[in-house]
Amino acid sequence: MLEGKPGPCFSSLESSIEVLKKRAQELIENINESRQKDHALMTNFRDSLKIKVSDLTEKLEERMYQIYDHHNKVIQEKLQEFTQKMAKISHLEAELKQVCHTVETVYKDLCVPPEVGVNPRGTWRGTAVSRLS
Repeated sequence: MLEGKPGPCFSSLESSIEVLKKRAQELIENINESRQKDHALMTNFRDSLKIKVSDLTEKLEERMYQIYDHHNKVIQEKLQEFTQKMAKISHLEAELKQVCHTVETVYKDLCVPPEVGVNPRGTWRGTAVSRLS
């Protein structure tokens, strides 16, 4: 039995080891294949997600610009109203200044004492003075 040939017990052990090695190699290959499939799946998922996100971003951006346009129109209308009201205020202010000037002129005319002096008939002209007698 010791002639350099393994006995039946050892050959059975060696074949079991070979079977285990082969099985371990198959498991490693299966794991690697599974990882490659996972990688491909993630790549496809990433690409799909990029497309979806890009589409959603485009739609969001488009909606945002629609809202901007609407707000611009509203702001433009309000600015137009404001401009018209400011013009009306300026016109009313000018009218008020004219009225104030007219009132001031009338007031000055009423408050200026008439000239005191003798008129051509020889009587006093101006404010009457009463005598106490």
